[in-house]
Amino acid sequence: MKLASLFSGGKDSAYSIYLAKKQGHEIKCLLSVFPKSDESHLLHYPNLQWTHLQSQSMQIPQLTVKSDSDETNSEINSLEKILIQSIDEYQIEGLVHGGIQSQFQKEKFENLCNKFNLKSITPLWNLDPIEYMNELIFSNFIFIISSVSSGGLDDSWLGKIITKNDIVILYDLSKKFGFNLNFEGGEAETFVIDCPLFSNPIKIIQGKKTWDGYRGRFEIVDARLNYNA
Repeated sequence: MKLASLFSGGKDSAYSIYLAKKQGHEIKCLLSVFPKSDESHLLHYPNLQWTHLQSQSMQIPQLTVKSDSDETNSEINSLEKILIQSIDEYQIEGLVHGGIQSQFQKEKFENLCNKFNLKSITPLWNLDPIEYMNELIFSNFIFIISSVSSGGLDDSWLGKIITKNDIVILYDLSKKFGFNLNFEGGEAETFVIDCPLFSNPIKIIQGKKTWDGYRGRFEIVDARLNYNA
């Protein structure tokens, strides 16, 4: 099936593409909606401007649009615009996204697919959190944490490449502080710098941390594809 992928640059959207391709689907394009600010309840925010490097490395064209506001309806309307474009340009038959447990997101995207007679593909739906996080590492997905906003997650995690040992630590912290290990509730956000989908990894040249004592962000200031890797 020809699919468009809702793409944020994080682990979930990238891994959902990986699984969809293993299932035999063809990913024709990436759809990235840039929210107005980090207050969005539907979309990821940090480092979206660098998803063009991931698009280049995966050799999958990217369609982007900026949302006029952080209201969910505005973001859905923005997504509709590039979804229509993807139907016209790439004749897509479905939309893949990285939802895991969020019924809110699942219903919004399913309603959108129904409107355009598209199939909603959710390869990560209801995956066990610890098994999924370990599978990411096992499948050679290399990603950093780009934001944190939960008790138990301090600024030491910002910009950190997550290892198998980190998954153990994060699991213990999630039990102690009650956050979702997958970060699907916005407790943290991620950015993939290498994975089996990439022809070349992303090299972060410069980054900047911001931290207010509870929430923080790692902003990529400069990055490029590493053709020497």
